[in-house]
Amino acid sequence: MANLVILTRSLASGRDMNPDEVRGAAALLASEGPSDEVKAQFLSALSRKGETSAEVAGFAEVFRGLATDPGMAQWAPRAVDIVGTGGDHAGGFNVSSLVTLVVACAGVPVMKHGNRGITSKCGSADLFAALGVDLEAPAGRLREAMSALGYAFFFAPAWHPAFRRIGPVRKLLAARGERTVFNVLGPLLNPGRPAGIVLGAASPPLLEKLADALEALGTTAGLAVHGILSPGKGIDELTSATHNLVRGVGRLRSVRGEWTPQSLGLEAAPFADIAGGDVPANLAIAEALASGGGPRGLADTIALNGAVALWVAGARADVRGSIGEARELLLGGAVKRKISDTRDFYST
Repeated sequence: MANLVILTRSLASGRDMNPDEVRGAAALLASEGPSDEVKAQFLSALSRKGETSAEVAGFAEVFRGLATDPGMAQWAPRAVDIVGTGGDHAGGFNVSSLVTLVVACAGVPVMKHGNRGITSKCGSADLFAALGVDLEAPAGRLREAMSALGYAFFFAPAWHPAFRRIGPVRKLLAARGERTVFNVLGPLLNPGRPAGIVLGAASPPLLEKLADALEALGTTAGLAVHGILSPGKGIDELTSATHNLVRGVGRLRSVRGEWTPQSLGLEAAPFADIAGGDVPANLAIAEALASGGGPRGLADTIALNGAVALWVAGARADVRGSIGEARELLLGGAVKRKISDTRDFYST
């Protein structure tokens, strides 16, 4: 039986946990047994040691099992998630949210997992709520959304009841300026279990760690990405304004390297093109793009990510050849209709 106090001492000595210890620790963190302070000391020691990819995968496996099942097995084998870790403090627009709509318009089911903004002014949940999505919609309603709209948004707090016993601990550590393994677990915990994922990482080391974790979790196909803005500074997105590190997993595990905008047939854009703001600002940007406007670099970035998601899902043969299709869906009216359909669906 795992004991968080003993494990904390072991972590403080620099020893990694074995799989049984990870599973036991995760179960205790999700329980009412240990006090918040004991949990905080454990998570702090784990962070100081540095989580291994095996530890991250082990925690993800446990908390996936504790998530509420939305009953998405009908779509999961063809579905994809587009999600980032956050925490890059780059101030980018909600790229993955618009990519969700592009990919749904292309006929590939999307299961988007996300939360409200924590390190940003506008998280994916904030933007989807502004677009009319009911964040508290029950499982049956989300299955109807998958049929009617081609996508569903899983608001993380609504699908992970075990996190209620961890939230106070995370707030305690955040007040001390400390991060925990839960800062990176979110993208691995989609309750719908889509087969594909495009996962943005906030740093190059985290990209490698998450890619290894995805492999350990048996991901069918995925691409972990990171955009390099300048030495030591990056963004958890694949963009037309950055040099992009990529690493494939599952069916795409042979993919590894650096993608530049030029190598993908795109013109390099200034980062200002993909910058975002608060919820009203990002909603205005989204509506401008859907009406055929918006910054060119941002439109290219969304089209690029849309093409990547279609490729990861196995629905298109290559990325470069699908960028034009994704751009037309974004700018040509399909996404605008999808936004209108979304508002109509959730208002009835």
